[in-house]
Amino acid sequence: MIAIRSEREINFLREANQIVALVHEHLAGMITPGITTRELDNEAERVILSKGGIPSFKGYRGYPAATCISVEQEVVHGIPGVRKLVNGDIVSIDIGVLYKGYYGDAAWSVQCGTTDPERQRLLNTTNLALSRAIRAARAGNFLQDIGIAIEQTCKKESYGVVKEFVGHGIGTAMHEDPQVLNFDTGERGALLREGMVLAIEPMVNMGTHKVKVLRDGWTAVTLDGKPSVHFEHSIVVRPDGGEILSLTDFCSWGTLQEEAA
Repeated sequence: MIAIRSEREINFLREANQIVALVHEHLAGMITPGITTRELDNEAERVILSKGGIPSFKGYRGYPAATCISVEQEVVHGIPGVRKLVNGDIVSIDIGVLYKGYYGDAAWSVQCGTTDPERQRLLNTTNLALSRAIRAARAGNFLQDIGIAIEQTCKKESYGVVKEFVGHGIGTAMHEDPQVLNFDTGERGALLREGMVLAIEPMVNMGTHKVKVLRDGWTAVTLDGKPSVHFEHSIVVRPDGGEILSLTDFCSWGTLQEEAA
C-alpha cells in the first residue's frame, strides 16, 4: 500500500532531506583530483552525525559505508574505498539519512576537475530528465507518466536508461511502495495522490542500458564500460507537480530549465 503522508510527517521528511542536501553541498567542495572516495565517505558520515542524523545506508543489508560513491562506469552502489578521483571523472554520490524516524535520500553527479563536453551533455540530459519527471509527479497523473518523462528525454540523446534499478516510495522506511520506474512499461501503474512521497532517481548511461553487478555484490557497472550518471530527489506529490524536499540553493538539480540540455 502506498502511504499518504500528513503535513506533519512531510515536515519531518523535509528535515531529513535537508540534512542530505547539506552533506551534498559540503562534499561538493571536496571533489578534486587526488581525493579518495573513502575520504568523502568519512566526511559525509561526520556531518550526518553532527546534525543528529544516522547514515541510513550503513549496515543496510550489510552495506559497509555511509554513502554510495560511483565513479565513471559505475552506475550505483559504488563502495567508497582507496580509489582516487582523477581529472574528468564523473562522480555520483548517493546519500541517505534517518532523522527523527523519517528518511531522506538524494543523489547528485558532477565532473571532477576539468569539464568534458560529452560527459557534461550526459549530466545535463539526466538532470533535465529528473526535472521533467518531478513535474510529472502531480496528483491525478500515474506512475507511468514519471517513467515516460525520463525515457523520452534520454532517448532523444540515444542514452540508455537503466532498468534494473529504480526509484521508490520513502517515509518511515528507506524503501517503500511504490517502485518508481524510469521507463515506460506500457502500464499506467498507481494513481498519484497528493501526499505520496517518492524518491525519483534516473540512472542514465552514455551507451547501453545494460549493467552488471561486480563480485563485491553491490557495485553496478555499465556493460560496455561507458560512463553513467545518477540524480535523485525525494519529492511530495502535489497538484501542480512534485515538491522537492531535498531542494536548496545548491541542491537544485531537477529544476533545470528546458534550454539547458
